[in-house]
Formats: sequence, structure tokens, C-alpha cells
Amino acid sequence: MNGEASATTPLRQVGLVAYFAVFLVSIVKFGIPVDRIAVLLWMLGAFLVASIGRSRIDIMHMVRDWLVLVAVYMAYDYSRGTADQWGIGVNYTLLRDIDRFIFFGNDPGVWLQKHLLKSDPRWYDVGGAIVYMMHFVLPVVPLAALRVRQRTEWIRYVRRFSLALGIAVFVFIVFPAAPPWMSSEKGYFPPIQRITGRGWWELNLKTVSKTLDRGAAVLNAVAAMPSLHAGLSLLTALWFTRNASRRLRTMTMLYPLAMSTALVYFGEHYVIDCILGFAVVLIAWKIADRWETRQDMSSSLDQLTN
Repeated sequence: MNGEASATTPLRQVGLVAYFAVFLVSIVKFGIPVDRIAVLLWMLGAFLVASIGRSRIDIMHMVRDWLVLVAVYMAYDYSRGTADQWGIGVNYTLLRDIDRFIFFGNDPGVWLQKHLLKSDPRWYDVGGAIVYMMHFVLPVVPLAALRVRQRTEWIRYVRRFSLALGIAVFVFIVFPAAPPWMSSEKGYFPPIQRITGRGWWELNLKTVSKTLDRGAAVLNAVAAMPSLHAGLSLLTALWFTRNASRRLRTMTMLYPLAMSTALVYFGEHYVIDCILGFAVVLIAWKIADRWETRQDMSSSLDQLTN
């Protein structure tokens, strides 16, 4: 049986429906999983359910590919967690100064909160919170869905995803930087509130606020530049529309733009963090493209010589 294009058996179909039902119930009760162990275990569950009816070799390949994701995530989390432990001082001012240079002496996050932050949450607080939460959903979906359906495309996505994480981690280590809310607490930045979860409380979705709290607890706050929230929003926008028309691809750029606006408004990032997050993804995509082009040329030459 071909692992990439095998027909879905009725039993496997029922299993996948049951899996997604349990997953949705879990989200409603406990919030979206954000810690890596939980994410990886849910992925393993999806891989195993998708393995029903497949050959032993296919199952072994699927488990091996899951272990690849484990290695990627664990390497990323460990490296990111040590960003402020290499003896390099945390920078509180450079990113602030770059933003001020770009915006003629103004602080974009402070300006946004001054004009938009009200005593009660508004529609844009809710919209921004939803966009922010998509960071925990959209970049992960291809990691599971593509492996179940089309391994070749899964490899292409994992290559770009892993390269983006790797480049970002390198920058985190050589340049640990405080986000605006932390710089404000230390007195290096004007008063700015960290208001990421405010929109979810307005919707009475406390489980989502729990998700944000857990996410904040496991992340290293000074691994803030480049912004992977911004970068991965661009990655998913590019990936999901890679075969679409130019018009649709242009429209999907509203998603990374909305993510960046929310991050700055919420006090989570500077604008320059978001710009460099985009740059990281574009560099990773270019490297992957060159690698794949070279591999395709090599395969073609091998076929000709054989």
C-alpha cells in the first residue's frame, strides 16, 4: 500500500472523526495545547489514528517522522530557553530606538494603546486576541495534516518551519532582547500594558486565557526578537496560498499584517521584531527553495545517466 496516497478505510475515517471530537472537547475544557509535550502527544495521536489500515512499514515511517518533530521542538525549546544564559546581557533599548527612528520619534505600541485602549474591551481587542491565538493553531496544522495526507509536501513544510525556528533561535541567543512590556517594567520604555488576553475575557472564554497563561509560563520572555508570532503568520500565509492566484496571495498578507498590529498593540513586540520575523521566514523559504531545486536537478541528472 502506498503510504502517501492510500485510500482512507472506513475504520480510519471513524477514528479520525472521533479523534477530532475528543480534541475539540479538550480545547473547550482545557484550552488550546501550547506546551510542546501536549502538542507532540496530540500529533502522535493523529499519526497513530491515521495509521489504521496501513502497512507496518508505513506505520514505522510515520512514527519516525513524529520523532523528527519531537527533535525539532525539543531542540527549539531548549535553545530558546537558554537565550539569556550565555552571559550576553539583555538589551532593553536598541529595538526601542530602531522603532523610534522608523516612526519619527514615536513609540508605536504606546501610540496604539493611547488611542485604542479603553476601560472596556472593544471589537478590535477581541479580533486581535483571535488573531494572536491563531499562532498556536495555523503553523501546527500542516505538521499533522500534511503528514497524514501527503508526506512529500510535509517534508517541504517541515524544512521551512525548522529553518525558521533555527535561524530565530540563533538570533535569540546572540541578541537576547526584552519586549516592550518588560522594558517598561524596568524603566526603559514608557508605560505600556500587556493586554493579550483581554479580548478573550470579554467573550467569557476563560479556557483561552488559560492557554495564554500557560504559554507565557513556558516561554523565555527575552527570546523576543525576531517575532516568531509574526514570522510564522507569514509562513502559514505563504504556505496555504502557495498555489493560489497572486490576488489571493496578496489578500492573505492581511493576516501577518493583522498579527503584527496586534502584537505591537498588546505590548508584546516592537515593530522591528515583526519585520525581522518576516525576514527570517523569507530567508528560510529561500534556502529551502534552493535546496529543493538542487535536489530536483540532481535527481533528473541521475535519471538521465541511468
